[in-house]
Amino acid sequence: MTNRQLFLLHVAQTSEAPLALEISRAEGARLYDAAGKEYIDLIGGISVCNVGHRHPRVLEAIKKQLDAYMHIMVYGELVQSPQVRYAKALTDRLPASLNSVFFTASGSEATEGAMKLAKRYSNRTQIISFKNSYHGSTQGSLSVMGSEYWQQAFRPLLPGILQLPYNSFAGLEQITSETACVIAETIQAEAGVIVPQQDWLKALRQRCDETGALLVLDEIQCGFGRNGTLWAFEQFGIVPDILLLGKALGGGMPLGAFVADRKIMNSLTHDPVLGHINTFGGHPVCCAAGLAAFDVLLDEKLVEMVGAKEQLFLNRLQHPKIGAVRSRGLMMAVEFESFSMNKKIIDALISEGVFTDWFLFADNCLRIVPPLNIQEQDIQLACDRIISVLNRLS
Repeated sequence: MTNRQLFLLHVAQTSEAPLALEISRAEGARLYDAAGKEYIDLIGGISVCNVGHRHPRVLEAIKKQLDAYMHIMVYGELVQSPQVRYAKALTDRLPASLNSVFFTASGSEATEGAMKLAKRYSNRTQIISFKNSYHGSTQGSLSVMGSEYWQQAFRPLLPGILQLPYNSFAGLEQITSETACVIAETIQAEAGVIVPQQDWLKALRQRCDETGALLVLDEIQCGFGRNGTLWAFEQFGIVPDILLLGKALGGGMPLGAFVADRKIMNSLTHDPVLGHINTFGGHPVCCAAGLAAFDVLLDEKLVEMVGAKEQLFLNRLQHPKIGAVRSRGLMMAVEFESFSMNKKIIDALISEGVFTDWFLFADNCLRIVPPLNIQEQDIQLACDRIISVLNRLS
C-alpha cells in the first residue's frame, strides 16, 4: 500500500477530504512532495516556521542537545539549561512584569495553564473571551473559543464563560469584580486578521485594572515578529498580565508557554503543591531549537523586514476578484466572495506550486502567513501565480 493509503487508513483524520499531500522535504520557504514537486510555502506551518524550515542554526542546536540529553523528568523539578537559557532570553525581551515562563508542549496547553493560573491567583471563576476567537481545541480552550460551530458538538463545556464582541467598547462593562481573567487575541487570526482599534485594547486593559481581572493576551499566532514588532501588544501601548506563546516559540518543534509575573505564577506552587505540571512542556530539545530560532529572528533582523515584505504582497495582490486584503505584517487575509471560490483558488494554487489554506472563522479568505525570511522573489512569484489563477477562474 502507498503512504497515502496508509495515511487514510491509520492516521486519525480531521476532515472528510484531507489534502493528503505527501511532503518529503522542506527547506527555507519551500516544500517538496514525494514526486519532487516544489511549493512556495505561504502557510509556514501556520505561523510556526518564522525562520523558515530547517534553518541551519536550529538544526545545529538540536543536534548539540541530542548529544547531551533528551527527556529527563517532569518539567519544573530539575535545572535543565535549554529551558533556563530560553526563559532568560524571552524575559530579557519582555516587559519587566513578564518575568516567569511556564513552558508547555503546545499553545492549547498554554491557554489551559493560563486559565488555571488566573482562577487560582484571583480566587474568582468567571472567564471572559471574545467572539470569533481561537485559543485551541482542548476542552478548556474550546470553552473560550468564539464559535458555536466548533463548540456545539462537545457541550457541556466549562461553566462560567462569557463571550463578548471583539473590538466593542460597550461590551467591556460586563467585565466585573467576579471576572478572573479576560482572554483575547491581540490580533484575531482565525477571524481573518482582525486588527482592533488602537484605543480598544487600552480600554480593555483599563477595565481589567478597575475590576482586578487579569488580562491574558494570546500571541500564539501573532508573536515573534509576525505582525511587524517582536510582540504584537507593543503596537497598542499595553502590557498583559499573562502572555500566551506557541507555534513559532519552538522553531519548528512542539512548544508553548504562558508568561506572567513571578508573584502571580508562584500561586501554582502551593495549596496545592504542583498546582500545574506538564511532562513534556519545556522539552530540552524543543527549547534548544526555540532558542536558536529566537536568536536567528533577532540576529538576522527578520522582524525589521516584515513591513517591506507586507507592502510587496499588498502592492501585487490587486485584482477585481479580491474583495479586500486585511493585514498586519506578514499575517494576511485575502478575501473572496465565498468559500467555494476561495477553495477553487486554493486548490488551483496547490496545482501551481503555491501552498496556502483558509481561516476557520473566515473561510472565504485565503491565508498568507509565510516564514518571515521568505525571499522577495518568492513573494513576487507567489503573487504572480495567485493573479494568474484569478485570471483563469470564471
